[in-house]
This record gives sequence, C-alpha cells and structure tokens, in this order.
Amino acid sequence: MRTFFWKNSTDEQRQAALKRPAQANKGDLTAKVAEILAEVKANGDTALRSFTAKFDNVELTALEVSSAEFAAAKKSVGVGAREALERAAANIEKFHVAQIPVNQSVETESGVVCERQFRPVSRVGLYVPGGSACLPSTVLMLGVPSRLAGCELRVLCTPPRKDGSVDPFILEAARLCRIDKVFKVGGAQAIAALAYGTESVPKVDKIFGPGNSWVTEAKEQVASAGAAIDMPAGPSEVLVIADANANPVFVAADLLSQAEHGPDSQVVLVTDSEEMVTKVQAEVAAQLKQLPRETIAAAALEKSLSIVVNTIAEAIAVSNQYAPEHLIVQVDQAARYKDRILNAGSVFLGPWSPESAGDYASGTNHVLPTYGFARAYSGLSVDSFLKQITFQELTEKGIQGLGETIEILATIERLDAHRNAVSVRLAALNQAKEKA
Repeated sequence: MRTFFWKNSTDEQRQAALKRPAQANKGDLTAKVAEILAEVKANGDTALRSFTAKFDNVELTALEVSSAEFAAAKKSVGVGAREALERAAANIEKFHVAQIPVNQSVETESGVVCERQFRPVSRVGLYVPGGSACLPSTVLMLGVPSRLAGCELRVLCTPPRKDGSVDPFILEAARLCRIDKVFKVGGAQAIAALAYGTESVPKVDKIFGPGNSWVTEAKEQVASAGAAIDMPAGPSEVLVIADANANPVFVAADLLSQAEHGPDSQVVLVTDSEEMVTKVQAEVAAQLKQLPRETIAAAALEKSLSIVVNTIAEAIAVSNQYAPEHLIVQVDQAARYKDRILNAGSVFLGPWSPESAGDYASGTNHVLPTYGFARAYSGLSVDSFLKQITFQELTEKGIQGLGETIEILATIERLDAHRNAVSVRLAALNQAKEKA
C-alpha cells in the first residue's frame, strides 16, 4: 500500500491522492453497451439468448426461472443457510419497516390545505450480479424494501451459471422476498430488457442494483433515454479510519474484505499513526496469503493508499472529502465523531463493527453510492421505491385570501394566463356575493 503524508503535501497533491482511478476504455465501453441496448430493443428475447450464449457460454431455451427450479433450489439449500438468510431478511425488514413514511397534511393558511402522499413505483427491476461471487445478500437488500414499499411488480435479473441454472441461494433469497419473476439474464443486456421490455421480460419503471462496468454503463445510458435508475455507481470501496490504539489485525481484515470484491475495488486507510501503517501493511500481507481470492485482492491493493494525518478530526475531514461508500471508524469512542461525518454511504463505528455486518445481516442496506457520489446520494431505502405526490385544496375562503398574492406574482413573471386562472375565480365569487 502506498503511503501519503497529508501534512507535507499541497492541495493539488491531496486532490490527486484522493482521486479515484478513471474507468478504463470508457469510450469503447460506451459504444459496445450502446450496441447491446439497441440490439435488445430491436430483437427482444432473441437478442437476450444470443448475448447469453456469447457472454455466459450458455444456450437457453427459457429465460424465466420455473417453479420447478425454485422448488429444487429450496431443497438444495441447507437448513443452516436458509436460517441465515431468514435471520438476515428479518433484520433488514426491522430496519427498513421503520423507514415507511407517513402521509402529511398541512393547512398553510386558512382555507388552503396542502398534502404529501406516498405511492410505490409500480414496476421495478432488480439486478443481482453473478460473476465470481454468488450474492443472495443483494437479493435481500433489493427485495425486502421493494416489498415493504408495495411495488406492484418486482422482476429480478441475474446471470445464469455455466449449466444454465441460477444459483440456488439466489433463488431461495428471491423466494423469501416473494419476488414475482426471476430471469436468467445478466450484464448490459439485462438492463436493456428491463428498460425496454421483451417478449419475456416486462418493461419496468425503475431499475435497481449494483453491477460491473458494463451494467453501470448500461444503467447510465437507459437513464439518459428515460428509464429511472437507483443511483450512479463505480467500483466498490472502503475507507478505514484508525487511531494508534486500533487493532491492526481488524483493520487489515476490513481492508481485505473490500479488496476481495474485485481488482478495481478501492481501499483506503487513514490514520494518525505511522506505526499503525507499518503494522497494518504487515497484517495485510499475512492475511492476504490465506485468501482464496488472493489474486483479486492483491490487484485491488496495488492501487490502495495509506494516508497519515495529524489528528482523527483531520482524518474525518479527509474522509468527508473522499466520500466513501463504506466508512469504518476504528478509534477510541468512535460514536463521538458521528456528527462530523458528512459524506459516506454507510458507517461502521468501533472495533466490533466490520463492514461485513452491514453487507449481510445487521439490517442496513448494502446498495450504496460509490465513486464519490455519497456527497449527493444516499444508500437504498424504502424511499427509493416510493414516489411523493403533493395535493392541494383551496376553499372559497382560501382562494379569496391567497388570490391577490398569486395575481401579483403572476404579473411579475408576465404570465397572464396564470393570473387569469385566479382572477376569474375571484370575479365569480364577487358576482355571487353581489347577487346574494
């Protein structure tokens, strides 16, 4: 891990140190994804089968997972695994059910009532990556809040395995979340199917879920064409703040738990102790050798960074500037720094709070903004699956009391029809009053 000394650096050097690596071959990727989207839009299921054969090396006859496949998956999942999924789902539900908002009604002035009511996004598409890891936890993170929001149709897409099946743990998680339909489609072509619809895959109103650079690019392109998405995204990342009293074994384990996601994962350590950097680097080297995904984690660590600061308060400021997806604070009395943390997707406080807890079963959501988007975006929640509609109702007294104000403002903006919509009503009320 490269070490950077914050104190002895210029603003330009600091910005460069915190800059995330650019996504490789963006222009080429953009063109290739655009071709996939256009092909799926034009040829539907035929294109999906063709791309599945090309990218996944699987020839599929049916794209949708059958009830028989769900039943087989349920049988193959052991009791211990099912109980773990159920417990994780229960905790996720406990945390997310508290997020369900309450409709609001406010009388802004006499005779003028304004309301805000919530409605679910009707049809949602949930994407769960495949690749080198099976991710039933992501099914839970998407499935539980979408169910609580009351979405009418929930469709899940995930890449097939080499034998044409979907991982049984993913199917069992989908069953627990009562997902309506699951399709064996991955990559940019899955995003296209959800955005445009095919003979098999229903068109949805909003697309959710993480993915690789192809999926991310596809989501960005369909969003620019009118399909809604959850949030922009880049490679997954963690920033760990550790003081001199932190346990270097824990710190190293947390860094590696993120690094093993993929070679483009971002791993950053910020500490007020040079000695901690040395200890953590030694622990990382030792623990790395024990990982089955050593090669992947090692590739991520090549781009990782250790930053030495003067104080933990300064470390928090560095973190706010970086805006990490995951922030782990392994310092004495970590909770006292909560109010200073401004930009982060999800925060883990103290030595006994590994990122893995939030990734799986503590109850918070692990679909989070990456690549610095935590400055402006939040992680997935029930709100992500809801829309807000405002209502207003004015009585005769209300329009009489507020009418002149509206007329003046419309006149200032030279929108005469706006003014007239009020004026005709006031005139009608005056006429009725005169007749009475």
